[in-house]
Amino acid sequence: MRERSYSKMRTSRALVLTVLFVVAIGAAWWFTHRASSTVGDTITVYYTKADGTTLAPWQVTLGPARDRASVAFYAATQTVAGPPSNIEAVRFPPGTRVRAVDVTDAIADVDLSREVAGSSPEGSFAEAAEFKALVWTLTQPALGVTSVKVRVDGVRVATLPGGHLELDGPLTRSSF
Repeated sequence: MRERSYSKMRTSRALVLTVLFVVAIGAAWWFTHRASSTVGDTITVYYTKADGTTLAPWQVTLGPARDRASVAFYAATQTVAGPPSNIEAVRFPPGTRVRAVDVTDAIADVDLSREVAGSSPEGSFAEAAEFKALVWTLTQPALGVTSVKVRVDGVRVATLPGGHLELDGPLTRSSF
């Protein structure tokens, strides 16, 4: 009799563990796929105001592609292009463009053209402001990205030539 009770307990535990495993897999799937389903018709793109620290959002209308990688590329491109010319903002160096954006899990890997390394009269002030806008744009909840890695012309660099902002590790909102 005791053996039968023990067998039932083992079966019950196995069933409970199986149900918990299935729930965990379902929750993991939901968390990784919910970002792509929450992108609407617009996305928020940030720019840094001329004071170098204040972020300002502006809404940009999306085209037909709504997958996470396409939206991330478009958002990064809009950030690098900057707000309309009549708005005072810190801007990326002229000619800077986004070559690619790869999104894996919660990391966006952004490849910028070599013009990003161009000198800016504001130095570290401008570098931090430029990348702050890029990171805040790409880490908004709709994209499901929490950190941004940067490459310049396909190469991971420790810093830009001015050496003001470390780029060899992932950047997060708390980096600024």
